[in-house]
Formats: sequence, C-alpha cells, structure tokens
Amino acid sequence: MKELRKKVKKKIKSKNLTPAGNRRKVGIILFTTSIAIFLLFAVRFIYIIGVGKVGSESLDSKRQELYQGSSIIKAKRGTIYDRNGQPIAEDATSYSLYAEIGKDYIGLNNKELFVHEKDHDKIADIFLKHAGIKKEVTLKQLSKKVKKNSNGMYYGSTEFGSKGKNLSLETKKKIEKDLDKEKITGIYFTEHPDRMYPNGQYASYIVGYAQPEKADEADSKITGKNGMGIEKAYDEILKGEDGFKYFQKDSKGNELPGSVIVDKEAVDGKDIYTTLDSNLQLRLEEVMDDVFKNATPDDITAMLMDAKTGDILAASQRPTFDPQTKQGLYEEKDKPEPVWQNLLIQTPFEPGSTMKVFTVASAIDSGNLNENETFNSGKIQVYDATINDWKPEGKGALTYRQALSWSSNVGMVLLEQKMGTTWQEYLHKFGFGKSTKSGLPFEEPGTIRDKNPVDTAMSSFGQAIGVTNFQMMQGFTAIANKGTMLKPQYIDKITSSSGKEEKVYGPKKVGEPIKEETATKVLDYMKDTVEDPDYGTGYGVYGIDGVNVSAKTGTAQIFENGKVLTGANDYLYSVVQIAPTEDPQYIMYVTMKRPTITGEHGSAQQLIADISNSMLKHAFKVDTSGTQE
Repeated sequence: MKELRKKVKKKIKSKNLTPAGNRRKVGIILFTTSIAIFLLFAVRFIYIIGVGKVGSESLDSKRQELYQGSSIIKAKRGTIYDRNGQPIAEDATSYSLYAEIGKDYIGLNNKELFVHEKDHDKIADIFLKHAGIKKEVTLKQLSKKVKKNSNGMYYGSTEFGSKGKNLSLETKKKIEKDLDKEKITGIYFTEHPDRMYPNGQYASYIVGYAQPEKADEADSKITGKNGMGIEKAYDEILKGEDGFKYFQKDSKGNELPGSVIVDKEAVDGKDIYTTLDSNLQLRLEEVMDDVFKNATPDDITAMLMDAKTGDILAASQRPTFDPQTKQGLYEEKDKPEPVWQNLLIQTPFEPGSTMKVFTVASAIDSGNLNENETFNSGKIQVYDATINDWKPEGKGALTYRQALSWSSNVGMVLLEQKMGTTWQEYLHKFGFGKSTKSGLPFEEPGTIRDKNPVDTAMSSFGQAIGVTNFQMMQGFTAIANKGTMLKPQYIDKITSSSGKEEKVYGPKKVGEPIKEETATKVLDYMKDTVEDPDYGTGYGVYGIDGVNVSAKTGTAQIFENGKVLTGANDYLYSVVQIAPTEDPQYIMYVTMKRPTITGEHGSAQQLIADISNSMLKHAFKVDTSGTQE
C-alpha cells in the first residue's frame, strides 16, 4: 500500500501537477479560448460589415425600414366646370364618424378619451341635428359591449352607418363645436378622399359621379362609377397619374424636413369645361322638380341647345339623383347598380308627332310636297292597317302645310307614300338608326323599322321607329341651322392644370340633309303650330311674347309587352321649340311620359310648357310682360 502511494506521488510530481502548475495551465486555456472567441466575433463582424447581411436579412433594408419612408404623391383629379368656369365636380375631403367606447382608451396625464355613458343622449341629439342619424341608431351603437383584447385591455370603437359617412367639412365642424361645448370626449373622425358636387342634382346623368374605389382607405383612387356620364367617359383624362417620393424619418416615423426625394412627380388630371350654363341648368332642375312633383309622370327629359353651335346649354331628366348624397340613384337601399338609365342616350323611344318635322322637311327637299294641295283627314288604309288621325273624325280637307300644324297622321302617310324609298334615305341623312357618337357610355343607336310597309308608313308620324334625345336634337339643328346638321356637344374644352395644354371643341358639322330654303320653309310651317288658332296644336300654349317661335307638339302611343296602353294619359307627350323663327338661337326639346293631368294644368302640353317656355324666357331674358331686359 505504501508502495502504491509512492508511485502515485512520483507520477504527479513527474507531470508537474502542483496547484501552482494547474492554475498556470487553466490560465493559458482561458486566455487562448478568449482570443479564439474574440477572433471569431471579429471575423463575423467584419463579414457583416462587408456583406451587409445577417443570415438572409439585409441590414440596409432594416435600416431603411427604421429611418427611411416612402409614400405615393396623390394626383389631383381634374375639375369639371360649366362653360363659365363654375365648378360642377371637384376633389374634396369627406369625413366619417366613429366613437371610442372602450374604457381603457386613456391619453396623457390619464385623460379619459372614451365616450362616457352620461353623454350618450347628448351625442345622439347632436348627431341627429347635424348628420340626420336617428337617435336609436346612435344609442344602440354607443351601448355596444366591448370585449377584452389579447392584452387584456378594453379597447373598442363603433361607427354609425351610412349617415355617419361622407360628411362634409362644414358638418364636421358643426358636430365638433357642439361636442366641445358639452365637453364630450370619445367622438372622432376619419378623413377620406372624396368628390364634391356643390350643385346637387345638376345634369347628373351627363356629369355622372366618381368616388373612392375603397371608401375606408385614405389613399384610395377616385374613379368614375357605373358607366355614367363625363366622370366615367373621361376617367383617364380626369384622374391624372400618381407620383412617388422617398424621405428620411425620425424614430417616431415622422417625415424629416428637407429629406424628401421625389422619385416621380404626380401629374394632375386635366380639367373639363362643359357647354352647360349653370344659370340655365339650375333653372331647368327647378322647373323639372316642380312638374315632376305635381304631375308624377313616369319620366321627363329636357334639353336646351344653342342652335348655331350644337352646344347643350342645359339638360336633365326625371327621375334623377344627387351625385353628392347618391339619393335617388338606387331604388332600394344599398342596391349595387343604379336603377335609372341616361334617358337622353340609352333608352330609344317612339317620338310621336315631333318626327313629322323631318317628314315634311324630307318631302319639301325631295320635291314631293305642294303646300296648297289638299287631302281628306280622318283615316287612311295601309294594307291591313287602318291609321287614324288623333281625332278619328278628322278636320275635313287640309293642305299639307296644315297637316303639320294640325298634326295629321294621314297627311304624313300620304307624304311618305309620295316619297317612296326616299323617306328612308332621309331618315339616314338626319342621323337616325346610328349613334351620334356622343362619347357618353352605353349610347344606343336607335332603330328604323323598314321591312314592313305599315311600319314604314307609321314612322312618318313617329311610331314604329326608335330614337334618342341626342338624335332628335341633332336632327333639329339641320332645321334651325339652314340645313347644316351639328353634333350635340357637351364639352367646351379640356385643359391641363398648368394651362399649357388645351383642346377646344367647336361646332362639328355632321351632314347637310336638306337645303337652306327647305329649312327656312319648315320653320315657317312650324310657326303655324303656335300662331294658327284653327289648326295650331300649340296655339295659346307655346307662344312667347316678343319672340317668334316655331314648334311641333307630339303625342305618341306607348307599347309595353306587345300591347298598346289605352289609359287616358298613357302617352309620351313632347314638344320641340326653335326660336326665334327668323334667326334661330335656341332649340328646346321636352318629353314627358304618362303624366297625371289635373284641372289646374288643363293638358299635358301645358305641363310641358311649364318647363320649355320657362327655359326659353330665361334664355332670352324675357319677363312675363314680354319686355326684353
């Protein structure tokens, strides 16, 4: 045993395994290890600095996320103006209401920023007063329960339906003022890009409407909607092109002044000046509202045009809608597509007796009308069809000039038979059966039914033919403008925001369907409609003191589901007025479908005159005494 101990001690001594030696070796190992680790970190650090990555993550990208930002530079959508530079549609900001109802919504110095229960009634009163939100809706939303979030906090907000959205700046300020007065907390607004229509109902189906693609996103692009009007047809021109910028930001994400680098400049949309005259357009909307309310027709259309240029000075329809609030656009709440179409171009109709203007013009121009020749009015047989005048018993013998003023169907059929196929040629010359190429979405070309001799005969007095308002107005320009037919224009010019680019639209000639002397004679014939007490269907209705008016009334039967409607007022009534006769300045055309006739107005034509005469008087600035202002 002693021998074993001696051998072990001898072995330890030979290895120098003394406490001092052990400490020296441990020190060497630790020093070596430290140097190795340091070198490893140094090499890694040098690699990261040199390559700029940690694993697959780029340090430069992370740094840019922290201290460099980027954003879209929004292009301003072009403004739509009337002919005098008054804005019809322009960019704006709208606001939506919301309330913070979670009781853990606390600000600096422990300030409570949520809605307090004691203020619910006051808030409901303020919302009802300024935004039209029903009290029960507000109280229900404010009383909603808030659940804990993942952090165990009671955060939550609530909105107030469609009435709480698309609020104007003026409405926002009124609500804020009343809230501040009552020292109410917890009510806030979100800001959205929007389109403003300051005139409300204003040629709505010609102007159209635009709105953000995503209403709840601040950067959402405003675009023309539902294939309607200028806003949609000229969307690419109006919307411009967004830009892009980079900038440095502080630790809180705020943009540092002077650090912005614009990568791409925004190009604002171009401005569109229409031919509409706000003075005339607003008057038209007013008188149409009155007639639509009192007579409750299915629909009304009206258009006032400058006879020498084809410029549309005012145009509207009923039913219509307010592009600002969308009221009237949808028949049912939240219906995704508009109910009503642009009746001026999308809905061909049988015009009735206003078409006789073109029949007489064609017959005169082709040498098939002798104004002193007579015929027997009342009825006429065309193959297997009996065609009656509006008074089946007729008015005895009439000249062909009287046939126009008394509005004889028989006289028109006889003229059509005299012309033969020439009548169809003139229909095409006047632009019927093809689009006016207005540029507005979904324009219909109308129809000419010429396969059946009865249909051809009926087209001479405005049945069995489908036309649009634009087509009728285009044709009337030939009568008013010495045989030269002009395209209906609703755009005056398009300009860039800088004013350096400008495209001006002038009168556009689209044909010469008749000679100058023909147009002069037709205007003279049409004057009889207003001035002849025995044969004029518009006598005592469409005259304007101090101005000679050429006119033609219309009363068209309505076909629905293959049948003729037979009610007392189941007609499409209309009038065209061209004035002054000797040198036409204006063309006014109005249609009204199935109105309710009361003793107060006497007739459908009187209802129409409430619109058309009012507009012409306003255009001529003629007061009720007949004195020129």
